[in-house]
Amino acid sequence: MIENVKEKNIQTKKRNNKILIGSLIFLSFLFGWALGHLDTQKQAKDYLPGIEISNNKHPDFSLFWSVWDQITQNYDGTLDYNKLIYGAIDGMVKSIGDPYTMFLTPDQSKKFNEDLEGSISGIGAEVGMKDDRAVIIAPIDNSPAQKAGLKPQDIILKIDDLDTKGIDINTAVTKIRGEVGTNVKLVVQRGDKTLDFTITRAQIDIKSVTWEVKDNNIGYIEISRFDSKTPELIKEAATDLANKNVKAIILDLRNNPGGYLDAAVDVSSQFVKDGVVVTEKRTVGDEKKKEYKASGNGVLTDTNIPMVVLVNEGSASASEIVAGALQDHKRAILIGEKTFGKGSVQAVESLGQGSTLHVTVAHWYTPNGKNIGKEGLVPDTTVKLTDEDFTNGKDPQLQSAIDYLKAKIK
Repeated sequence: MIENVKEKNIQTKKRNNKILIGSLIFLSFLFGWALGHLDTQKQAKDYLPGIEISNNKHPDFSLFWSVWDQITQNYDGTLDYNKLIYGAIDGMVKSIGDPYTMFLTPDQSKKFNEDLEGSISGIGAEVGMKDDRAVIIAPIDNSPAQKAGLKPQDIILKIDDLDTKGIDINTAVTKIRGEVGTNVKLVVQRGDKTLDFTITRAQIDIKSVTWEVKDNNIGYIEISRFDSKTPELIKEAATDLANKNVKAIILDLRNNPGGYLDAAVDVSSQFVKDGVVVTEKRTVGDEKKKEYKASGNGVLTDTNIPMVVLVNEGSASASEIVAGALQDHKRAILIGEKTFGKGSVQAVESLGQGSTLHVTVAHWYTPNGKNIGKEGLVPDTTVKLTDEDFTNGKDPQLQSAIDYLKAKIK
C-alpha cells in the first residue's frame, strides 16, 4: 500500500524498516515445519498426545503433527500442502489477538509489495479492523472509493454477498480488490445509516506528497502516505515553498493511514529543529525505550513561520507520530477531528519463498509521553467535515486552517 522502490531493494527495505501501517493484510505465524516435526514422535498408533508447554518457550508439537499425519495419510482427496501450512499459521497468529501481527503468503506479500510500490488494482481505500468488522480507514485521493463517497470509519457490512462479521482482514482486502474494470458492491454502516455502493475497480497510482501555494503566501503540503519516496519529496516540497517565501504552512495528513517510521521522522525533521520526534517502548521482558530525534537538517524549522496540521479519523500511525511531534513541540496546532489511534509498530522479516512475517514489536509515544494507540490525538481546534460539506465540495477544516494562519501573519 505504500512504496515506490527499485525491485532489488524491496526485500532489504522490508527487513530493515519498521512499518507503521493503519491497515493492510492481517494473518498469522507458526514455527518452521521441519523444526516442529523433529520435536514430535507418535508413541502408538491410536495415541493422540497433548501439547505441553515448558517454560512457555519449548512447546511440544505432537498434537499438531498427529493431526498432520492423520490428514495427509487418510484424507480421501487432493491436498495442497502449502494451504495446510498457511492455514495452521493463520490460526496461530489469530490466537494472539493482535490484528497488526500478520503472516503473508507469497501471493499476499506480492500484493503488499504492490501497495508499497504505489500502484494497486482496486477501489483505492485503506481497510482496517474494528470491533470484528472491516472498516474504511481512509479512501485515497481521486480514487474510485473517494469518488463514490466512502468515508473514514465507514463499517463494511457486506462485500458483494459476503457478510464481513468475523472475517479476517486479508479476506476483506482480497474480496475488495480485483481486476481493473470490474465492480464490487459494498454495504456500509455510517452512524445509524446503511449505505450501498457499487464501485468500479481501477489502477491506483499514488504519489505520496503534493504541494502548492494557497492564498498567495500559505504553503500547502499534502501527504497521502509515508513511503520510501516521502523523505525525498517532502524535502523537495519544503525547499520549493521556502524559495517562494511562504509565510505559513499547512500540512494535510487527513486520511493518511501511515507508512515507514523513517519517513515519519524525516517529515517531522523538516519542521522541528531538534528534540525527540517519537519514543518507542517495548514492555516484553525488561522494558526497553528508544528515542527517535529530529535530524536538524530541516528547511522549514523557523518557528516564525506558523503552521497547522490537518487531521481526522483517517489519520493513523505514522501520521499520528508526525502530528503528535509537531503538537508537543508547539511547532504547529492541530485542526480537524480526533485521529484513528494506531500506536503500534511492526517489524517485517522475509521468511523465504516470498512469504513475510509482520510482528508488533513495540508501541509509540509522543514526545510528551502520550500513548498514541490508547488515546489518539485530539485537535487543538475541532472542526468537522460533514457529508453535506463533502457533497457540496466544501472543506471547512482547510478553511479554518487558512483563516487561522492569515490572522497569524498579518
